[in-house]
Amino acid sequence: MRLLTAWRESGLKVRVLVFVTAAMLAIAVPASGIFMWIVDRTVVKLGTLFAEKQILFDRFRGLEALMREVSLAETVARAPAIIEWAQDETDPEKARRGLAELEHYRLSFTDRSYFVVLDKSANYYFNDRSNAYEKERLRYTLSPDDPKDAWYYKTRALGSGCHLNVNRDEVLNVTKVWINCIISKDGVTLGVIGTGVDLTQFIREVVEFPQTGVQSMFVDLQGAIQAHRDPRVVDFHSLTKEISSKRTIFRLLEKDADRTAMAEMMRKVATGEPLVLSRFMTLNGKEVLIGVGFLDRLGWFNVTVMDIDAIIDRRLFAPIAGLMVAILLAMALLMTILFKRHVLDRLKRVERGVERVRAGEFGAIEAEVGNDEIARLSRSFRDMADAVGDNTVRLETMVRERTEKLERLAQYDPLTSVLNRRGFEEAYLRERNRAQREGRRCGLILVDLDRFKAINDEFGHHAGDEVLIACARRMQSSLRGHDACARWGGDEFIVMIADCDQAALEAASARILGLIRGTPIALSDGRAVAMTVSLGGALAGPQEDIDEVTLNADAALYQIKRSGRDGYALHDPERAAARVVRAD
Repeated sequence: MRLLTAWRESGLKVRVLVFVTAAMLAIAVPASGIFMWIVDRTVVKLGTLFAEKQILFDRFRGLEALMREVSLAETVARAPAIIEWAQDETDPEKARRGLAELEHYRLSFTDRSYFVVLDKSANYYFNDRSNAYEKERLRYTLSPDDPKDAWYYKTRALGSGCHLNVNRDEVLNVTKVWINCIISKDGVTLGVIGTGVDLTQFIREVVEFPQTGVQSMFVDLQGAIQAHRDPRVVDFHSLTKEISSKRTIFRLLEKDADRTAMAEMMRKVATGEPLVLSRFMTLNGKEVLIGVGFLDRLGWFNVTVMDIDAIIDRRLFAPIAGLMVAILLAMALLMTILFKRHVLDRLKRVERGVERVRAGEFGAIEAEVGNDEIARLSRSFRDMADAVGDNTVRLETMVRERTEKLERLAQYDPLTSVLNRRGFEEAYLRERNRAQREGRRCGLILVDLDRFKAINDEFGHHAGDEVLIACARRMQSSLRGHDACARWGGDEFIVMIADCDQAALEAASARILGLIRGTPIALSDGRAVAMTVSLGGALAGPQEDIDEVTLNADAALYQIKRSGRDGYALHDPERAAARVVRAD
């Protein structure tokens, strides 16, 4: 009786712990342990063996032709006739022998084409399989400032040897690898020579070879993808890209630990020992086995991604899996009944309370009676909902007030309290839309305070601020309801006159001119500053944006400044120059 009473009064944690422990010990632990041990050991062993064989298979499959082209390109780059020509391009005899050597090798290249760049002159020579450029093999001269010539200067910076650069022609649906071999002597780079190889057939035979669960790709020394069944992930033009913009194998991996492991595997296989390394990694949200080998002649790694689940038939483990399923179902049924009664049904009531809170009903929360964890949680949640309801009202009020302040800061100049540039641009857009609907026009006036820097120098920057504030107030006092005034920048203001024509624009300009220069501005220290201004005005066309109108107004402002300042000038689209009016 005492044990029964203690069980009834025990907390939810104790009950769940007892149920789970008993069930797992009686049923799940031995069966699942045996099953997982058998499956994991078998899958890892078979997958690793398959990865090593697949890497070696891809290492030699279909690469003979590509490696032959690299060897030919290396040979012609070391040819004495080519080196002598590169050292003295202007010598006709050396040039003849060098070009003859190139023509000899052109017929040996699979693509029947070649290119060569001589470093001293940056001249680019080319001939194709049809010998179309026999008379004009000098095609053009490279420039380090031309982006399309960046491949050469990038290749040159890589140093001696041959460097591969993959390019895909989407129009012809052809993928090519360009073999760029450095011409050098005694450590001095003399140029680059090479040819192109069509990799389309290689990609079809090797990369796109139909194998269930197996995907092959090739990457360069920096991990940039050079061949892949999906052209969208191939890093074409690798030589001309910065490492940060390359499409690399590392970007396909999701975990930093896998990226680090991949880099270490590439480093090790590049030394030649071991030939192949493999490791389980996460790719596209799935754990796969990735193997890496190195093609030293090409400077490429062959990477094979294997979905072990697709390669190894899991039906081999069906008898054991069936036993495990039966055991787990029995355990799940028992635990579901108990867990639903003591946990889920009660948590459902708490969930309904959450939905009411989400709907804003903070005072309609049910609370359970009892002393276990869920009952205490239910009561705590009710108390929290009451507090959240009270705080929500206060927060909404504070957010509304803060939003209004932020909007004002975003639209108005903090010194003069008139609109800033952003606020003025929005006001102009609203007025232009209104003017279009009503068939009216508006005008803009740029106002520049004459010799404002001298005021700062003579009276101080504080006095300059007082002058800016006073001028802004005088201009603001002359405006109507739809008009607007803004600080355009520094000592320059801009005024928008709504429902405006040329006469109204001139009247507004004269009025602002008179308000600023009419009375000296009194400073806080008792001194006074007499101010003059220069104004440039322009009417806005029905479809003109603010940049176009201010450009015309600025041109008019330039006219009045050139005429001696202290006046206004209005842009006249029918005349070459603005009409200038001086105050004196």
